[in-house]
Amino acid sequence: MKTRILGKDLKVSAVGLGCMGMTHASGAPADVKEMTELLAQAVDIGYTMFDTAECYTGVNADGSTAYNEELVGKALKPYRDKIILATKCGVQHKGDHLEMDSRPETIRKSVEGSLKKLQTDHIDLYYQHRIDPKVEPEEVAGAMSELIKEGKILHWGISEVDEEYFRRAHKVCPVTAIQNRLSMMYRDYERLFPVLEELQVGFVAFSPLANGFLTACYRDTSQFEQSPADFRSSMPQFTKEGVEQNADLLELIQTKAKEKDATPAQISLAWILEKRPYIVPIPGSRKLSRLKENMGAAEIELTKEEVAQIDDALDHMTMSQVFGGHR
Repeated sequence: MKTRILGKDLKVSAVGLGCMGMTHASGAPADVKEMTELLAQAVDIGYTMFDTAECYTGVNADGSTAYNEELVGKALKPYRDKIILATKCGVQHKGDHLEMDSRPETIRKSVEGSLKKLQTDHIDLYYQHRIDPKVEPEEVAGAMSELIKEGKILHWGISEVDEEYFRRAHKVCPVTAIQNRLSMMYRDYERLFPVLEELQVGFVAFSPLANGFLTACYRDTSQFEQSPADFRSSMPQFTKEGVEQNADLLELIQTKAKEKDATPAQISLAWILEKRPYIVPIPGSRKLSRLKENMGAAEIELTKEEVAQIDDALDHMTMSQVFGGHR
């Protein structure tokens, strides 16, 4: 797989693997053996960046907690020197809402827990998962700076961040990457591109396929587990009305896919990759076929003119709301 650089020197595969759905937000946790084999296969076909988080947990059939970090850490331990591990702190899921806690003492406690679950002595990229309004960015950056000096983390980033917070934090401890939502259905954070270029910071794009909608494989929520454990079952883009509202979008990506002998998912990811050379999308899946498909997006070529044409079409298109879930 082609590679990209986040920040000044963090080399990763052009497409990363978001591991969240293996235990969290996509229904009941997947079979551990199957996911362990899948993660090994991901390394074998060229993935080097793997994204998880402290709060990506689910409930196993026996009532025990399925920790995403434990799954990822154990499965990837044999390949540790070949991969980049990214995880996050500062968020806990509390029913239907997120509880933020980015106090330095919490960050330090969390990093120790993540190191243990991931079975490693360092984390390559450690994110503040969400902005905590109770803690100043300088305080968070200071805590991250200490962890970098101690060698417990090598790089740090911030997820779902705005420009003001990002700039303030970056002054204290240089940020390697931000992780914000970006897809054909959610383009708000394109406004941060000039700032990222000014400060030489990477952009890791989560929900690049709008939680799977841009694969053009889903037509209603009946295909998902109908429970709070599968966030997609209540997302507006997957409702019958949402699919109808997004008809023009689906037609656009399907038409372009035919032109390029590609899939809708590959076109959606290639569009992101062509936006800027420092963007790395991290789609997730539980299937090897999807991992191969997503990886293939890095080989699809869209010209600047084609990207501009797609952007113009998106600007004048009716779409449903899109919900990224409590990531």
